[in-house]
Amino acid sequence: MDQFKASRRDTSKTEPRRLEVLRAIVEDFVQTREPVGSKALVERHLLDVSAATIRNDMAALEDEGFIVAPHTSAGRIPTEKGYRHFVDMIEEVRPLSAAERRAFQVMLEGAEDVDEILDRTVRMLAQITQQVAVLQVPIVNDDAVRHLELVSLGATQALIVLISSTGKVEQRVIVAPASTTDELLSEVRTAILSTIQGKPMMVVGAEARVGVTTLPFPLRELGELVAAGLEVMANQGNSSRYLVAGTGNLARSTSDFQQTITPILDTLEEQVVLLRLLSELEQDAHGIAVSIGHENSYGGLSEASLVTSSYGPGQLAKLGVLGPTRMDYPASMAAVRAVARYLSRILAS
Repeated sequence: MDQFKASRRDTSKTEPRRLEVLRAIVEDFVQTREPVGSKALVERHLLDVSAATIRNDMAALEDEGFIVAPHTSAGRIPTEKGYRHFVDMIEEVRPLSAAERRAFQVMLEGAEDVDEILDRTVRMLAQITQQVAVLQVPIVNDDAVRHLELVSLGATQALIVLISSTGKVEQRVIVAPASTTDELLSEVRTAILSTIQGKPMMVVGAEARVGVTTLPFPLRELGELVAAGLEVMANQGNSSRYLVAGTGNLARSTSDFQQTITPILDTLEEQVVLLRLLSELEQDAHGIAVSIGHENSYGGLSEASLVTSSYGPGQLAKLGVLGPTRMDYPASMAAVRAVARYLSRILAS
């Protein structure tokens, strides 16, 4: 947390002293895991006031819900509200050090393809932060529609065959109205193909519905069924996935969780849940999103924090770290943002 030492000196004249005390309590508790007392704050942080004054400040912070006494000792620890205020006070996020940048470059040297780059990146992020690192794999799909076929499979079923510009073949069976014939399927195919041919695969469902509007009314039910099938096929082809590294770091932090780390491990296995969490977080002016404890919409992460940033083409994919609320937020934020920016440059090149 060296990046805050200069900030403390620069802002001490204007920032309320009790916020300096909150900052010091968070820093000490993150480093020691021990409740922080007034005497330790005076000795370690050169606050230039008496321990009695610091105790008064701590009492005010406790009244406001920023810190709490975990037991009868004189020490205090931050609450979720305290961590949130601490994060919100961060005005600058430092870049990676020269050594960290060099380590990242060395780790990526010799990577032969994008998948290997992403795998090495998530492992490096876990190593830098000593947290669980999560990386959403960006969707790169430049395929366009080359051809469409509709084949009757009997009275109430039809087969959709979709061929992309790269030769990839997707197939899906749909339920069709009982009166469906080869001639009707051919008419529907012609109308839909006229609107989807040459269009990106990811928009095939919406474009197919445009073609459906050109069909005679009696054929629109069949056309809508085909369009819905095409949309499902497109979504399956564009489904996202993620990479995880450093779960051992979480296992070494079991003392930071009142109950068990099992709910967090379960969340990491639930791909849909984790991807939804990554997509829901809104970035701040630093290009970073931080979700603390009960701010996480999924109850299994009520004792954890998540720090994320966007990267890659269109900044649509996310990477980040997951750990206990007693997290080194400045260091985690710095690493996540720096790695996201560095990875974006690599992928762009």
